Amino acid sequence: MQLEFFPSPKLTGYLARLFATRILAVLIMLVMVLQILDLLGQSGDILAYPGNGEAQLFTYVLLRVPQLIARFLPYSVLLATIITLATLNQNSEVVAMKASGLSAHQVLAPLILTASVIAVLSFAFNERVVTRATATLDAWEKVDFGPVPKDSGVRSNLYLTDGADILLAGTVTGEGGAMMMDNVTFYRRDAAGMIVSQIRSRRATYANPGWKLDQGTMFTVDGTKAQPIGPVVVAKGVTPDKITISSVDADAENIFQLAQSIEALKIAGRRTSELEAAWWHKLSGPLSSMLMPLLGAVAAFGLARSGQLLLRAIIGMSLGFAYFVIDNAALAMGNFGGYTPMIAAWAPFLLFALIGETVLIRTEE
Repeated sequence: MQLEFFPSPKLTGYLARLFATRILAVLIMLVMVLQILDLLGQSGDILAYPGNGEAQLFTYVLLRVPQLIARFLPYSVLLATIITLATLNQNSEVVAMKASGLSAHQVLAPLILTASVIAVLSFAFNERVVTRATATLDAWEKVDFGPVPKDSGVRSNLYLTDGADILLAGTVTGEGGAMMMDNVTFYRRDAAGMIVSQIRSRRATYANPGWKLDQGTMFTVDGTKAQPIGPVVVAKGVTPDKITISSVDADAENIFQLAQSIEALKIAGRRTSELEAAWWHKLSGPLSSMLMPLLGAVAAFGLARSGQLLLRAIIGMSLGFAYFVIDNAALAMGNFGGYTPMIAAWAPFLLFALIGETVLIRTEE
């Protein structure tokens, strides 16, 4: 038995089902509570747009839930680990398994296997669902929860420069010559950097070169007056390629799109360390679920009647939450250039894998 990593198939299936059902239960509870609180805070802004009602609230929930699932799935795995192992310990099932010759690693093996499957599913879910929902929700928020833009190719809140002039766009849709801007503001500035005039328009299309603004309003500083104007072409130095590399949101792009964006930014001579760290974290983030059984394993062992079960559960929970704190801190250091992107994304994972393994070996093996 000691030479086998997994216990018997029946025991492996029992522990895996027990762990998976608790992960699902904890995740549903967390997402429901957090979604209700989030909706209470956002419902006023959503309903403030004329014509919005229950359908728009439901749309917001559909777009927000994937983000909550992606963010709190590792927390759910951690809490489910504590609950599962503490329950097994409380019912003396761990004592029975160890008395039958199983090591601590063999007891945890079904949980780690389940967490590995969760990690793979989490990665696929993040890449296929969360990125699209994030892009659509960000674009929707930029238009004050007006008509929902399509999620394909949507970019929001762009700030572009053409020499001294500035071009702002609320949302951008489409690719290449078919690219279109909504809620556009163009600032014309003099050589000293002072604003000479401002043009506001609901829409702009690519005129090759420049961007053709639909009928809008122009405000001139000299004379302080506003007047309606017809179509006008501005920002001839701003191309669709420049827009593409200036509007990269790592959370709204899948791993392949983000790799292409990073390459384009490098060619343009732009700093990419923050995006590279985010790219690596798209891999290390979902794998954090595999750490949780190891970090929470301290709750599984030790006699429940010794009175230390609660203390062990607290220690396991503290190790898990410490990982999330260190992980966020490492990403922040990577964004500032303190760590290389790969170290920022992978160092916390490897560090806590060693910590969890060391605690398990020193205390149980």
